[in-house]
Amino acid sequence: MISGWKKRYSKILKDFGYSEKKDTESAILLNSILKKSDVNKKIISLVKGKTVFVIGSGPSLSMAIPKLKKYKKIIKIAADSSIKPLVENGIIPDIVVTDLDGDENTLKEIGKTNSIFVVHAHGDNARRLEFVKEFKNCMGTTQSIPFSKIENFGGFTDGDRGVFLANHFQAKKVILFGMDFGKQIGKFSKTKKSERKIKLMKLKQGKSLLEWLSTFTKLELFTTSKSIKGFEKISYKELDIIIT
Repeated sequence: MISGWKKRYSKILKDFGYSEKKDTESAILLNSILKKSDVNKKIISLVKGKTVFVIGSGPSLSMAIPKLKKYKKIIKIAADSSIKPLVENGIIPDIVVTDLDGDENTLKEIGKTNSIFVVHAHGDNARRLEFVKEFKNCMGTTQSIPFSKIENFGGFTDGDRGVFLANHFQAKKVILFGMDFGKQIGKFSKTKKSERKIKLMKLKQGKSLLEWLSTFTKLELFTTSKSIKGFEKISYKELDIIIT
């Protein structure tokens, strides 16, 4: 588990009123469903020493998609709320970071490909965990103490967990797309009006965690989205320079 994570996790539990007991129970259930696999080795071969795109479903995703289509060979880690528009535009993520609240049909479609699913277990998604049986390549994560087949790389929302994943597997550079962390919620997140307040709280927490990560990671961090402390803000025109 990443150094300092326990303190961050305690704050998340307090701020959101979550239960560590329920998080752990959900992780135990996911562990019982997952099969032994070599997914770790597959992620290492994809990510280590590479430039990686991490894609969220913020307002800027629509503008980012035409750019993403140009870079077919770059490894793409996508939050599950972004995968429907990505797939509709012919972009299949190499890694999907999900707590299984995205579009089920798209998840099933990608689940039949070689894409790797990094499924997060928490107190609110235990009933959805059986869905992992749809995925050919799958790894489990938790916010609590890792054990057996369940990992903890750090992170809170699907998007920032993608960056923490890239950090753990020693990517060289991370470039963010559609990761805006502002007060405007992207249309692809399908957030209900009643959930808007909690969604904005989650985005704020995710941004805070990325800023924390930037203080100690060896990653070179860039964003094409809204500015984040510790990440260099770049334009789409600068991508070719950054990638090489």
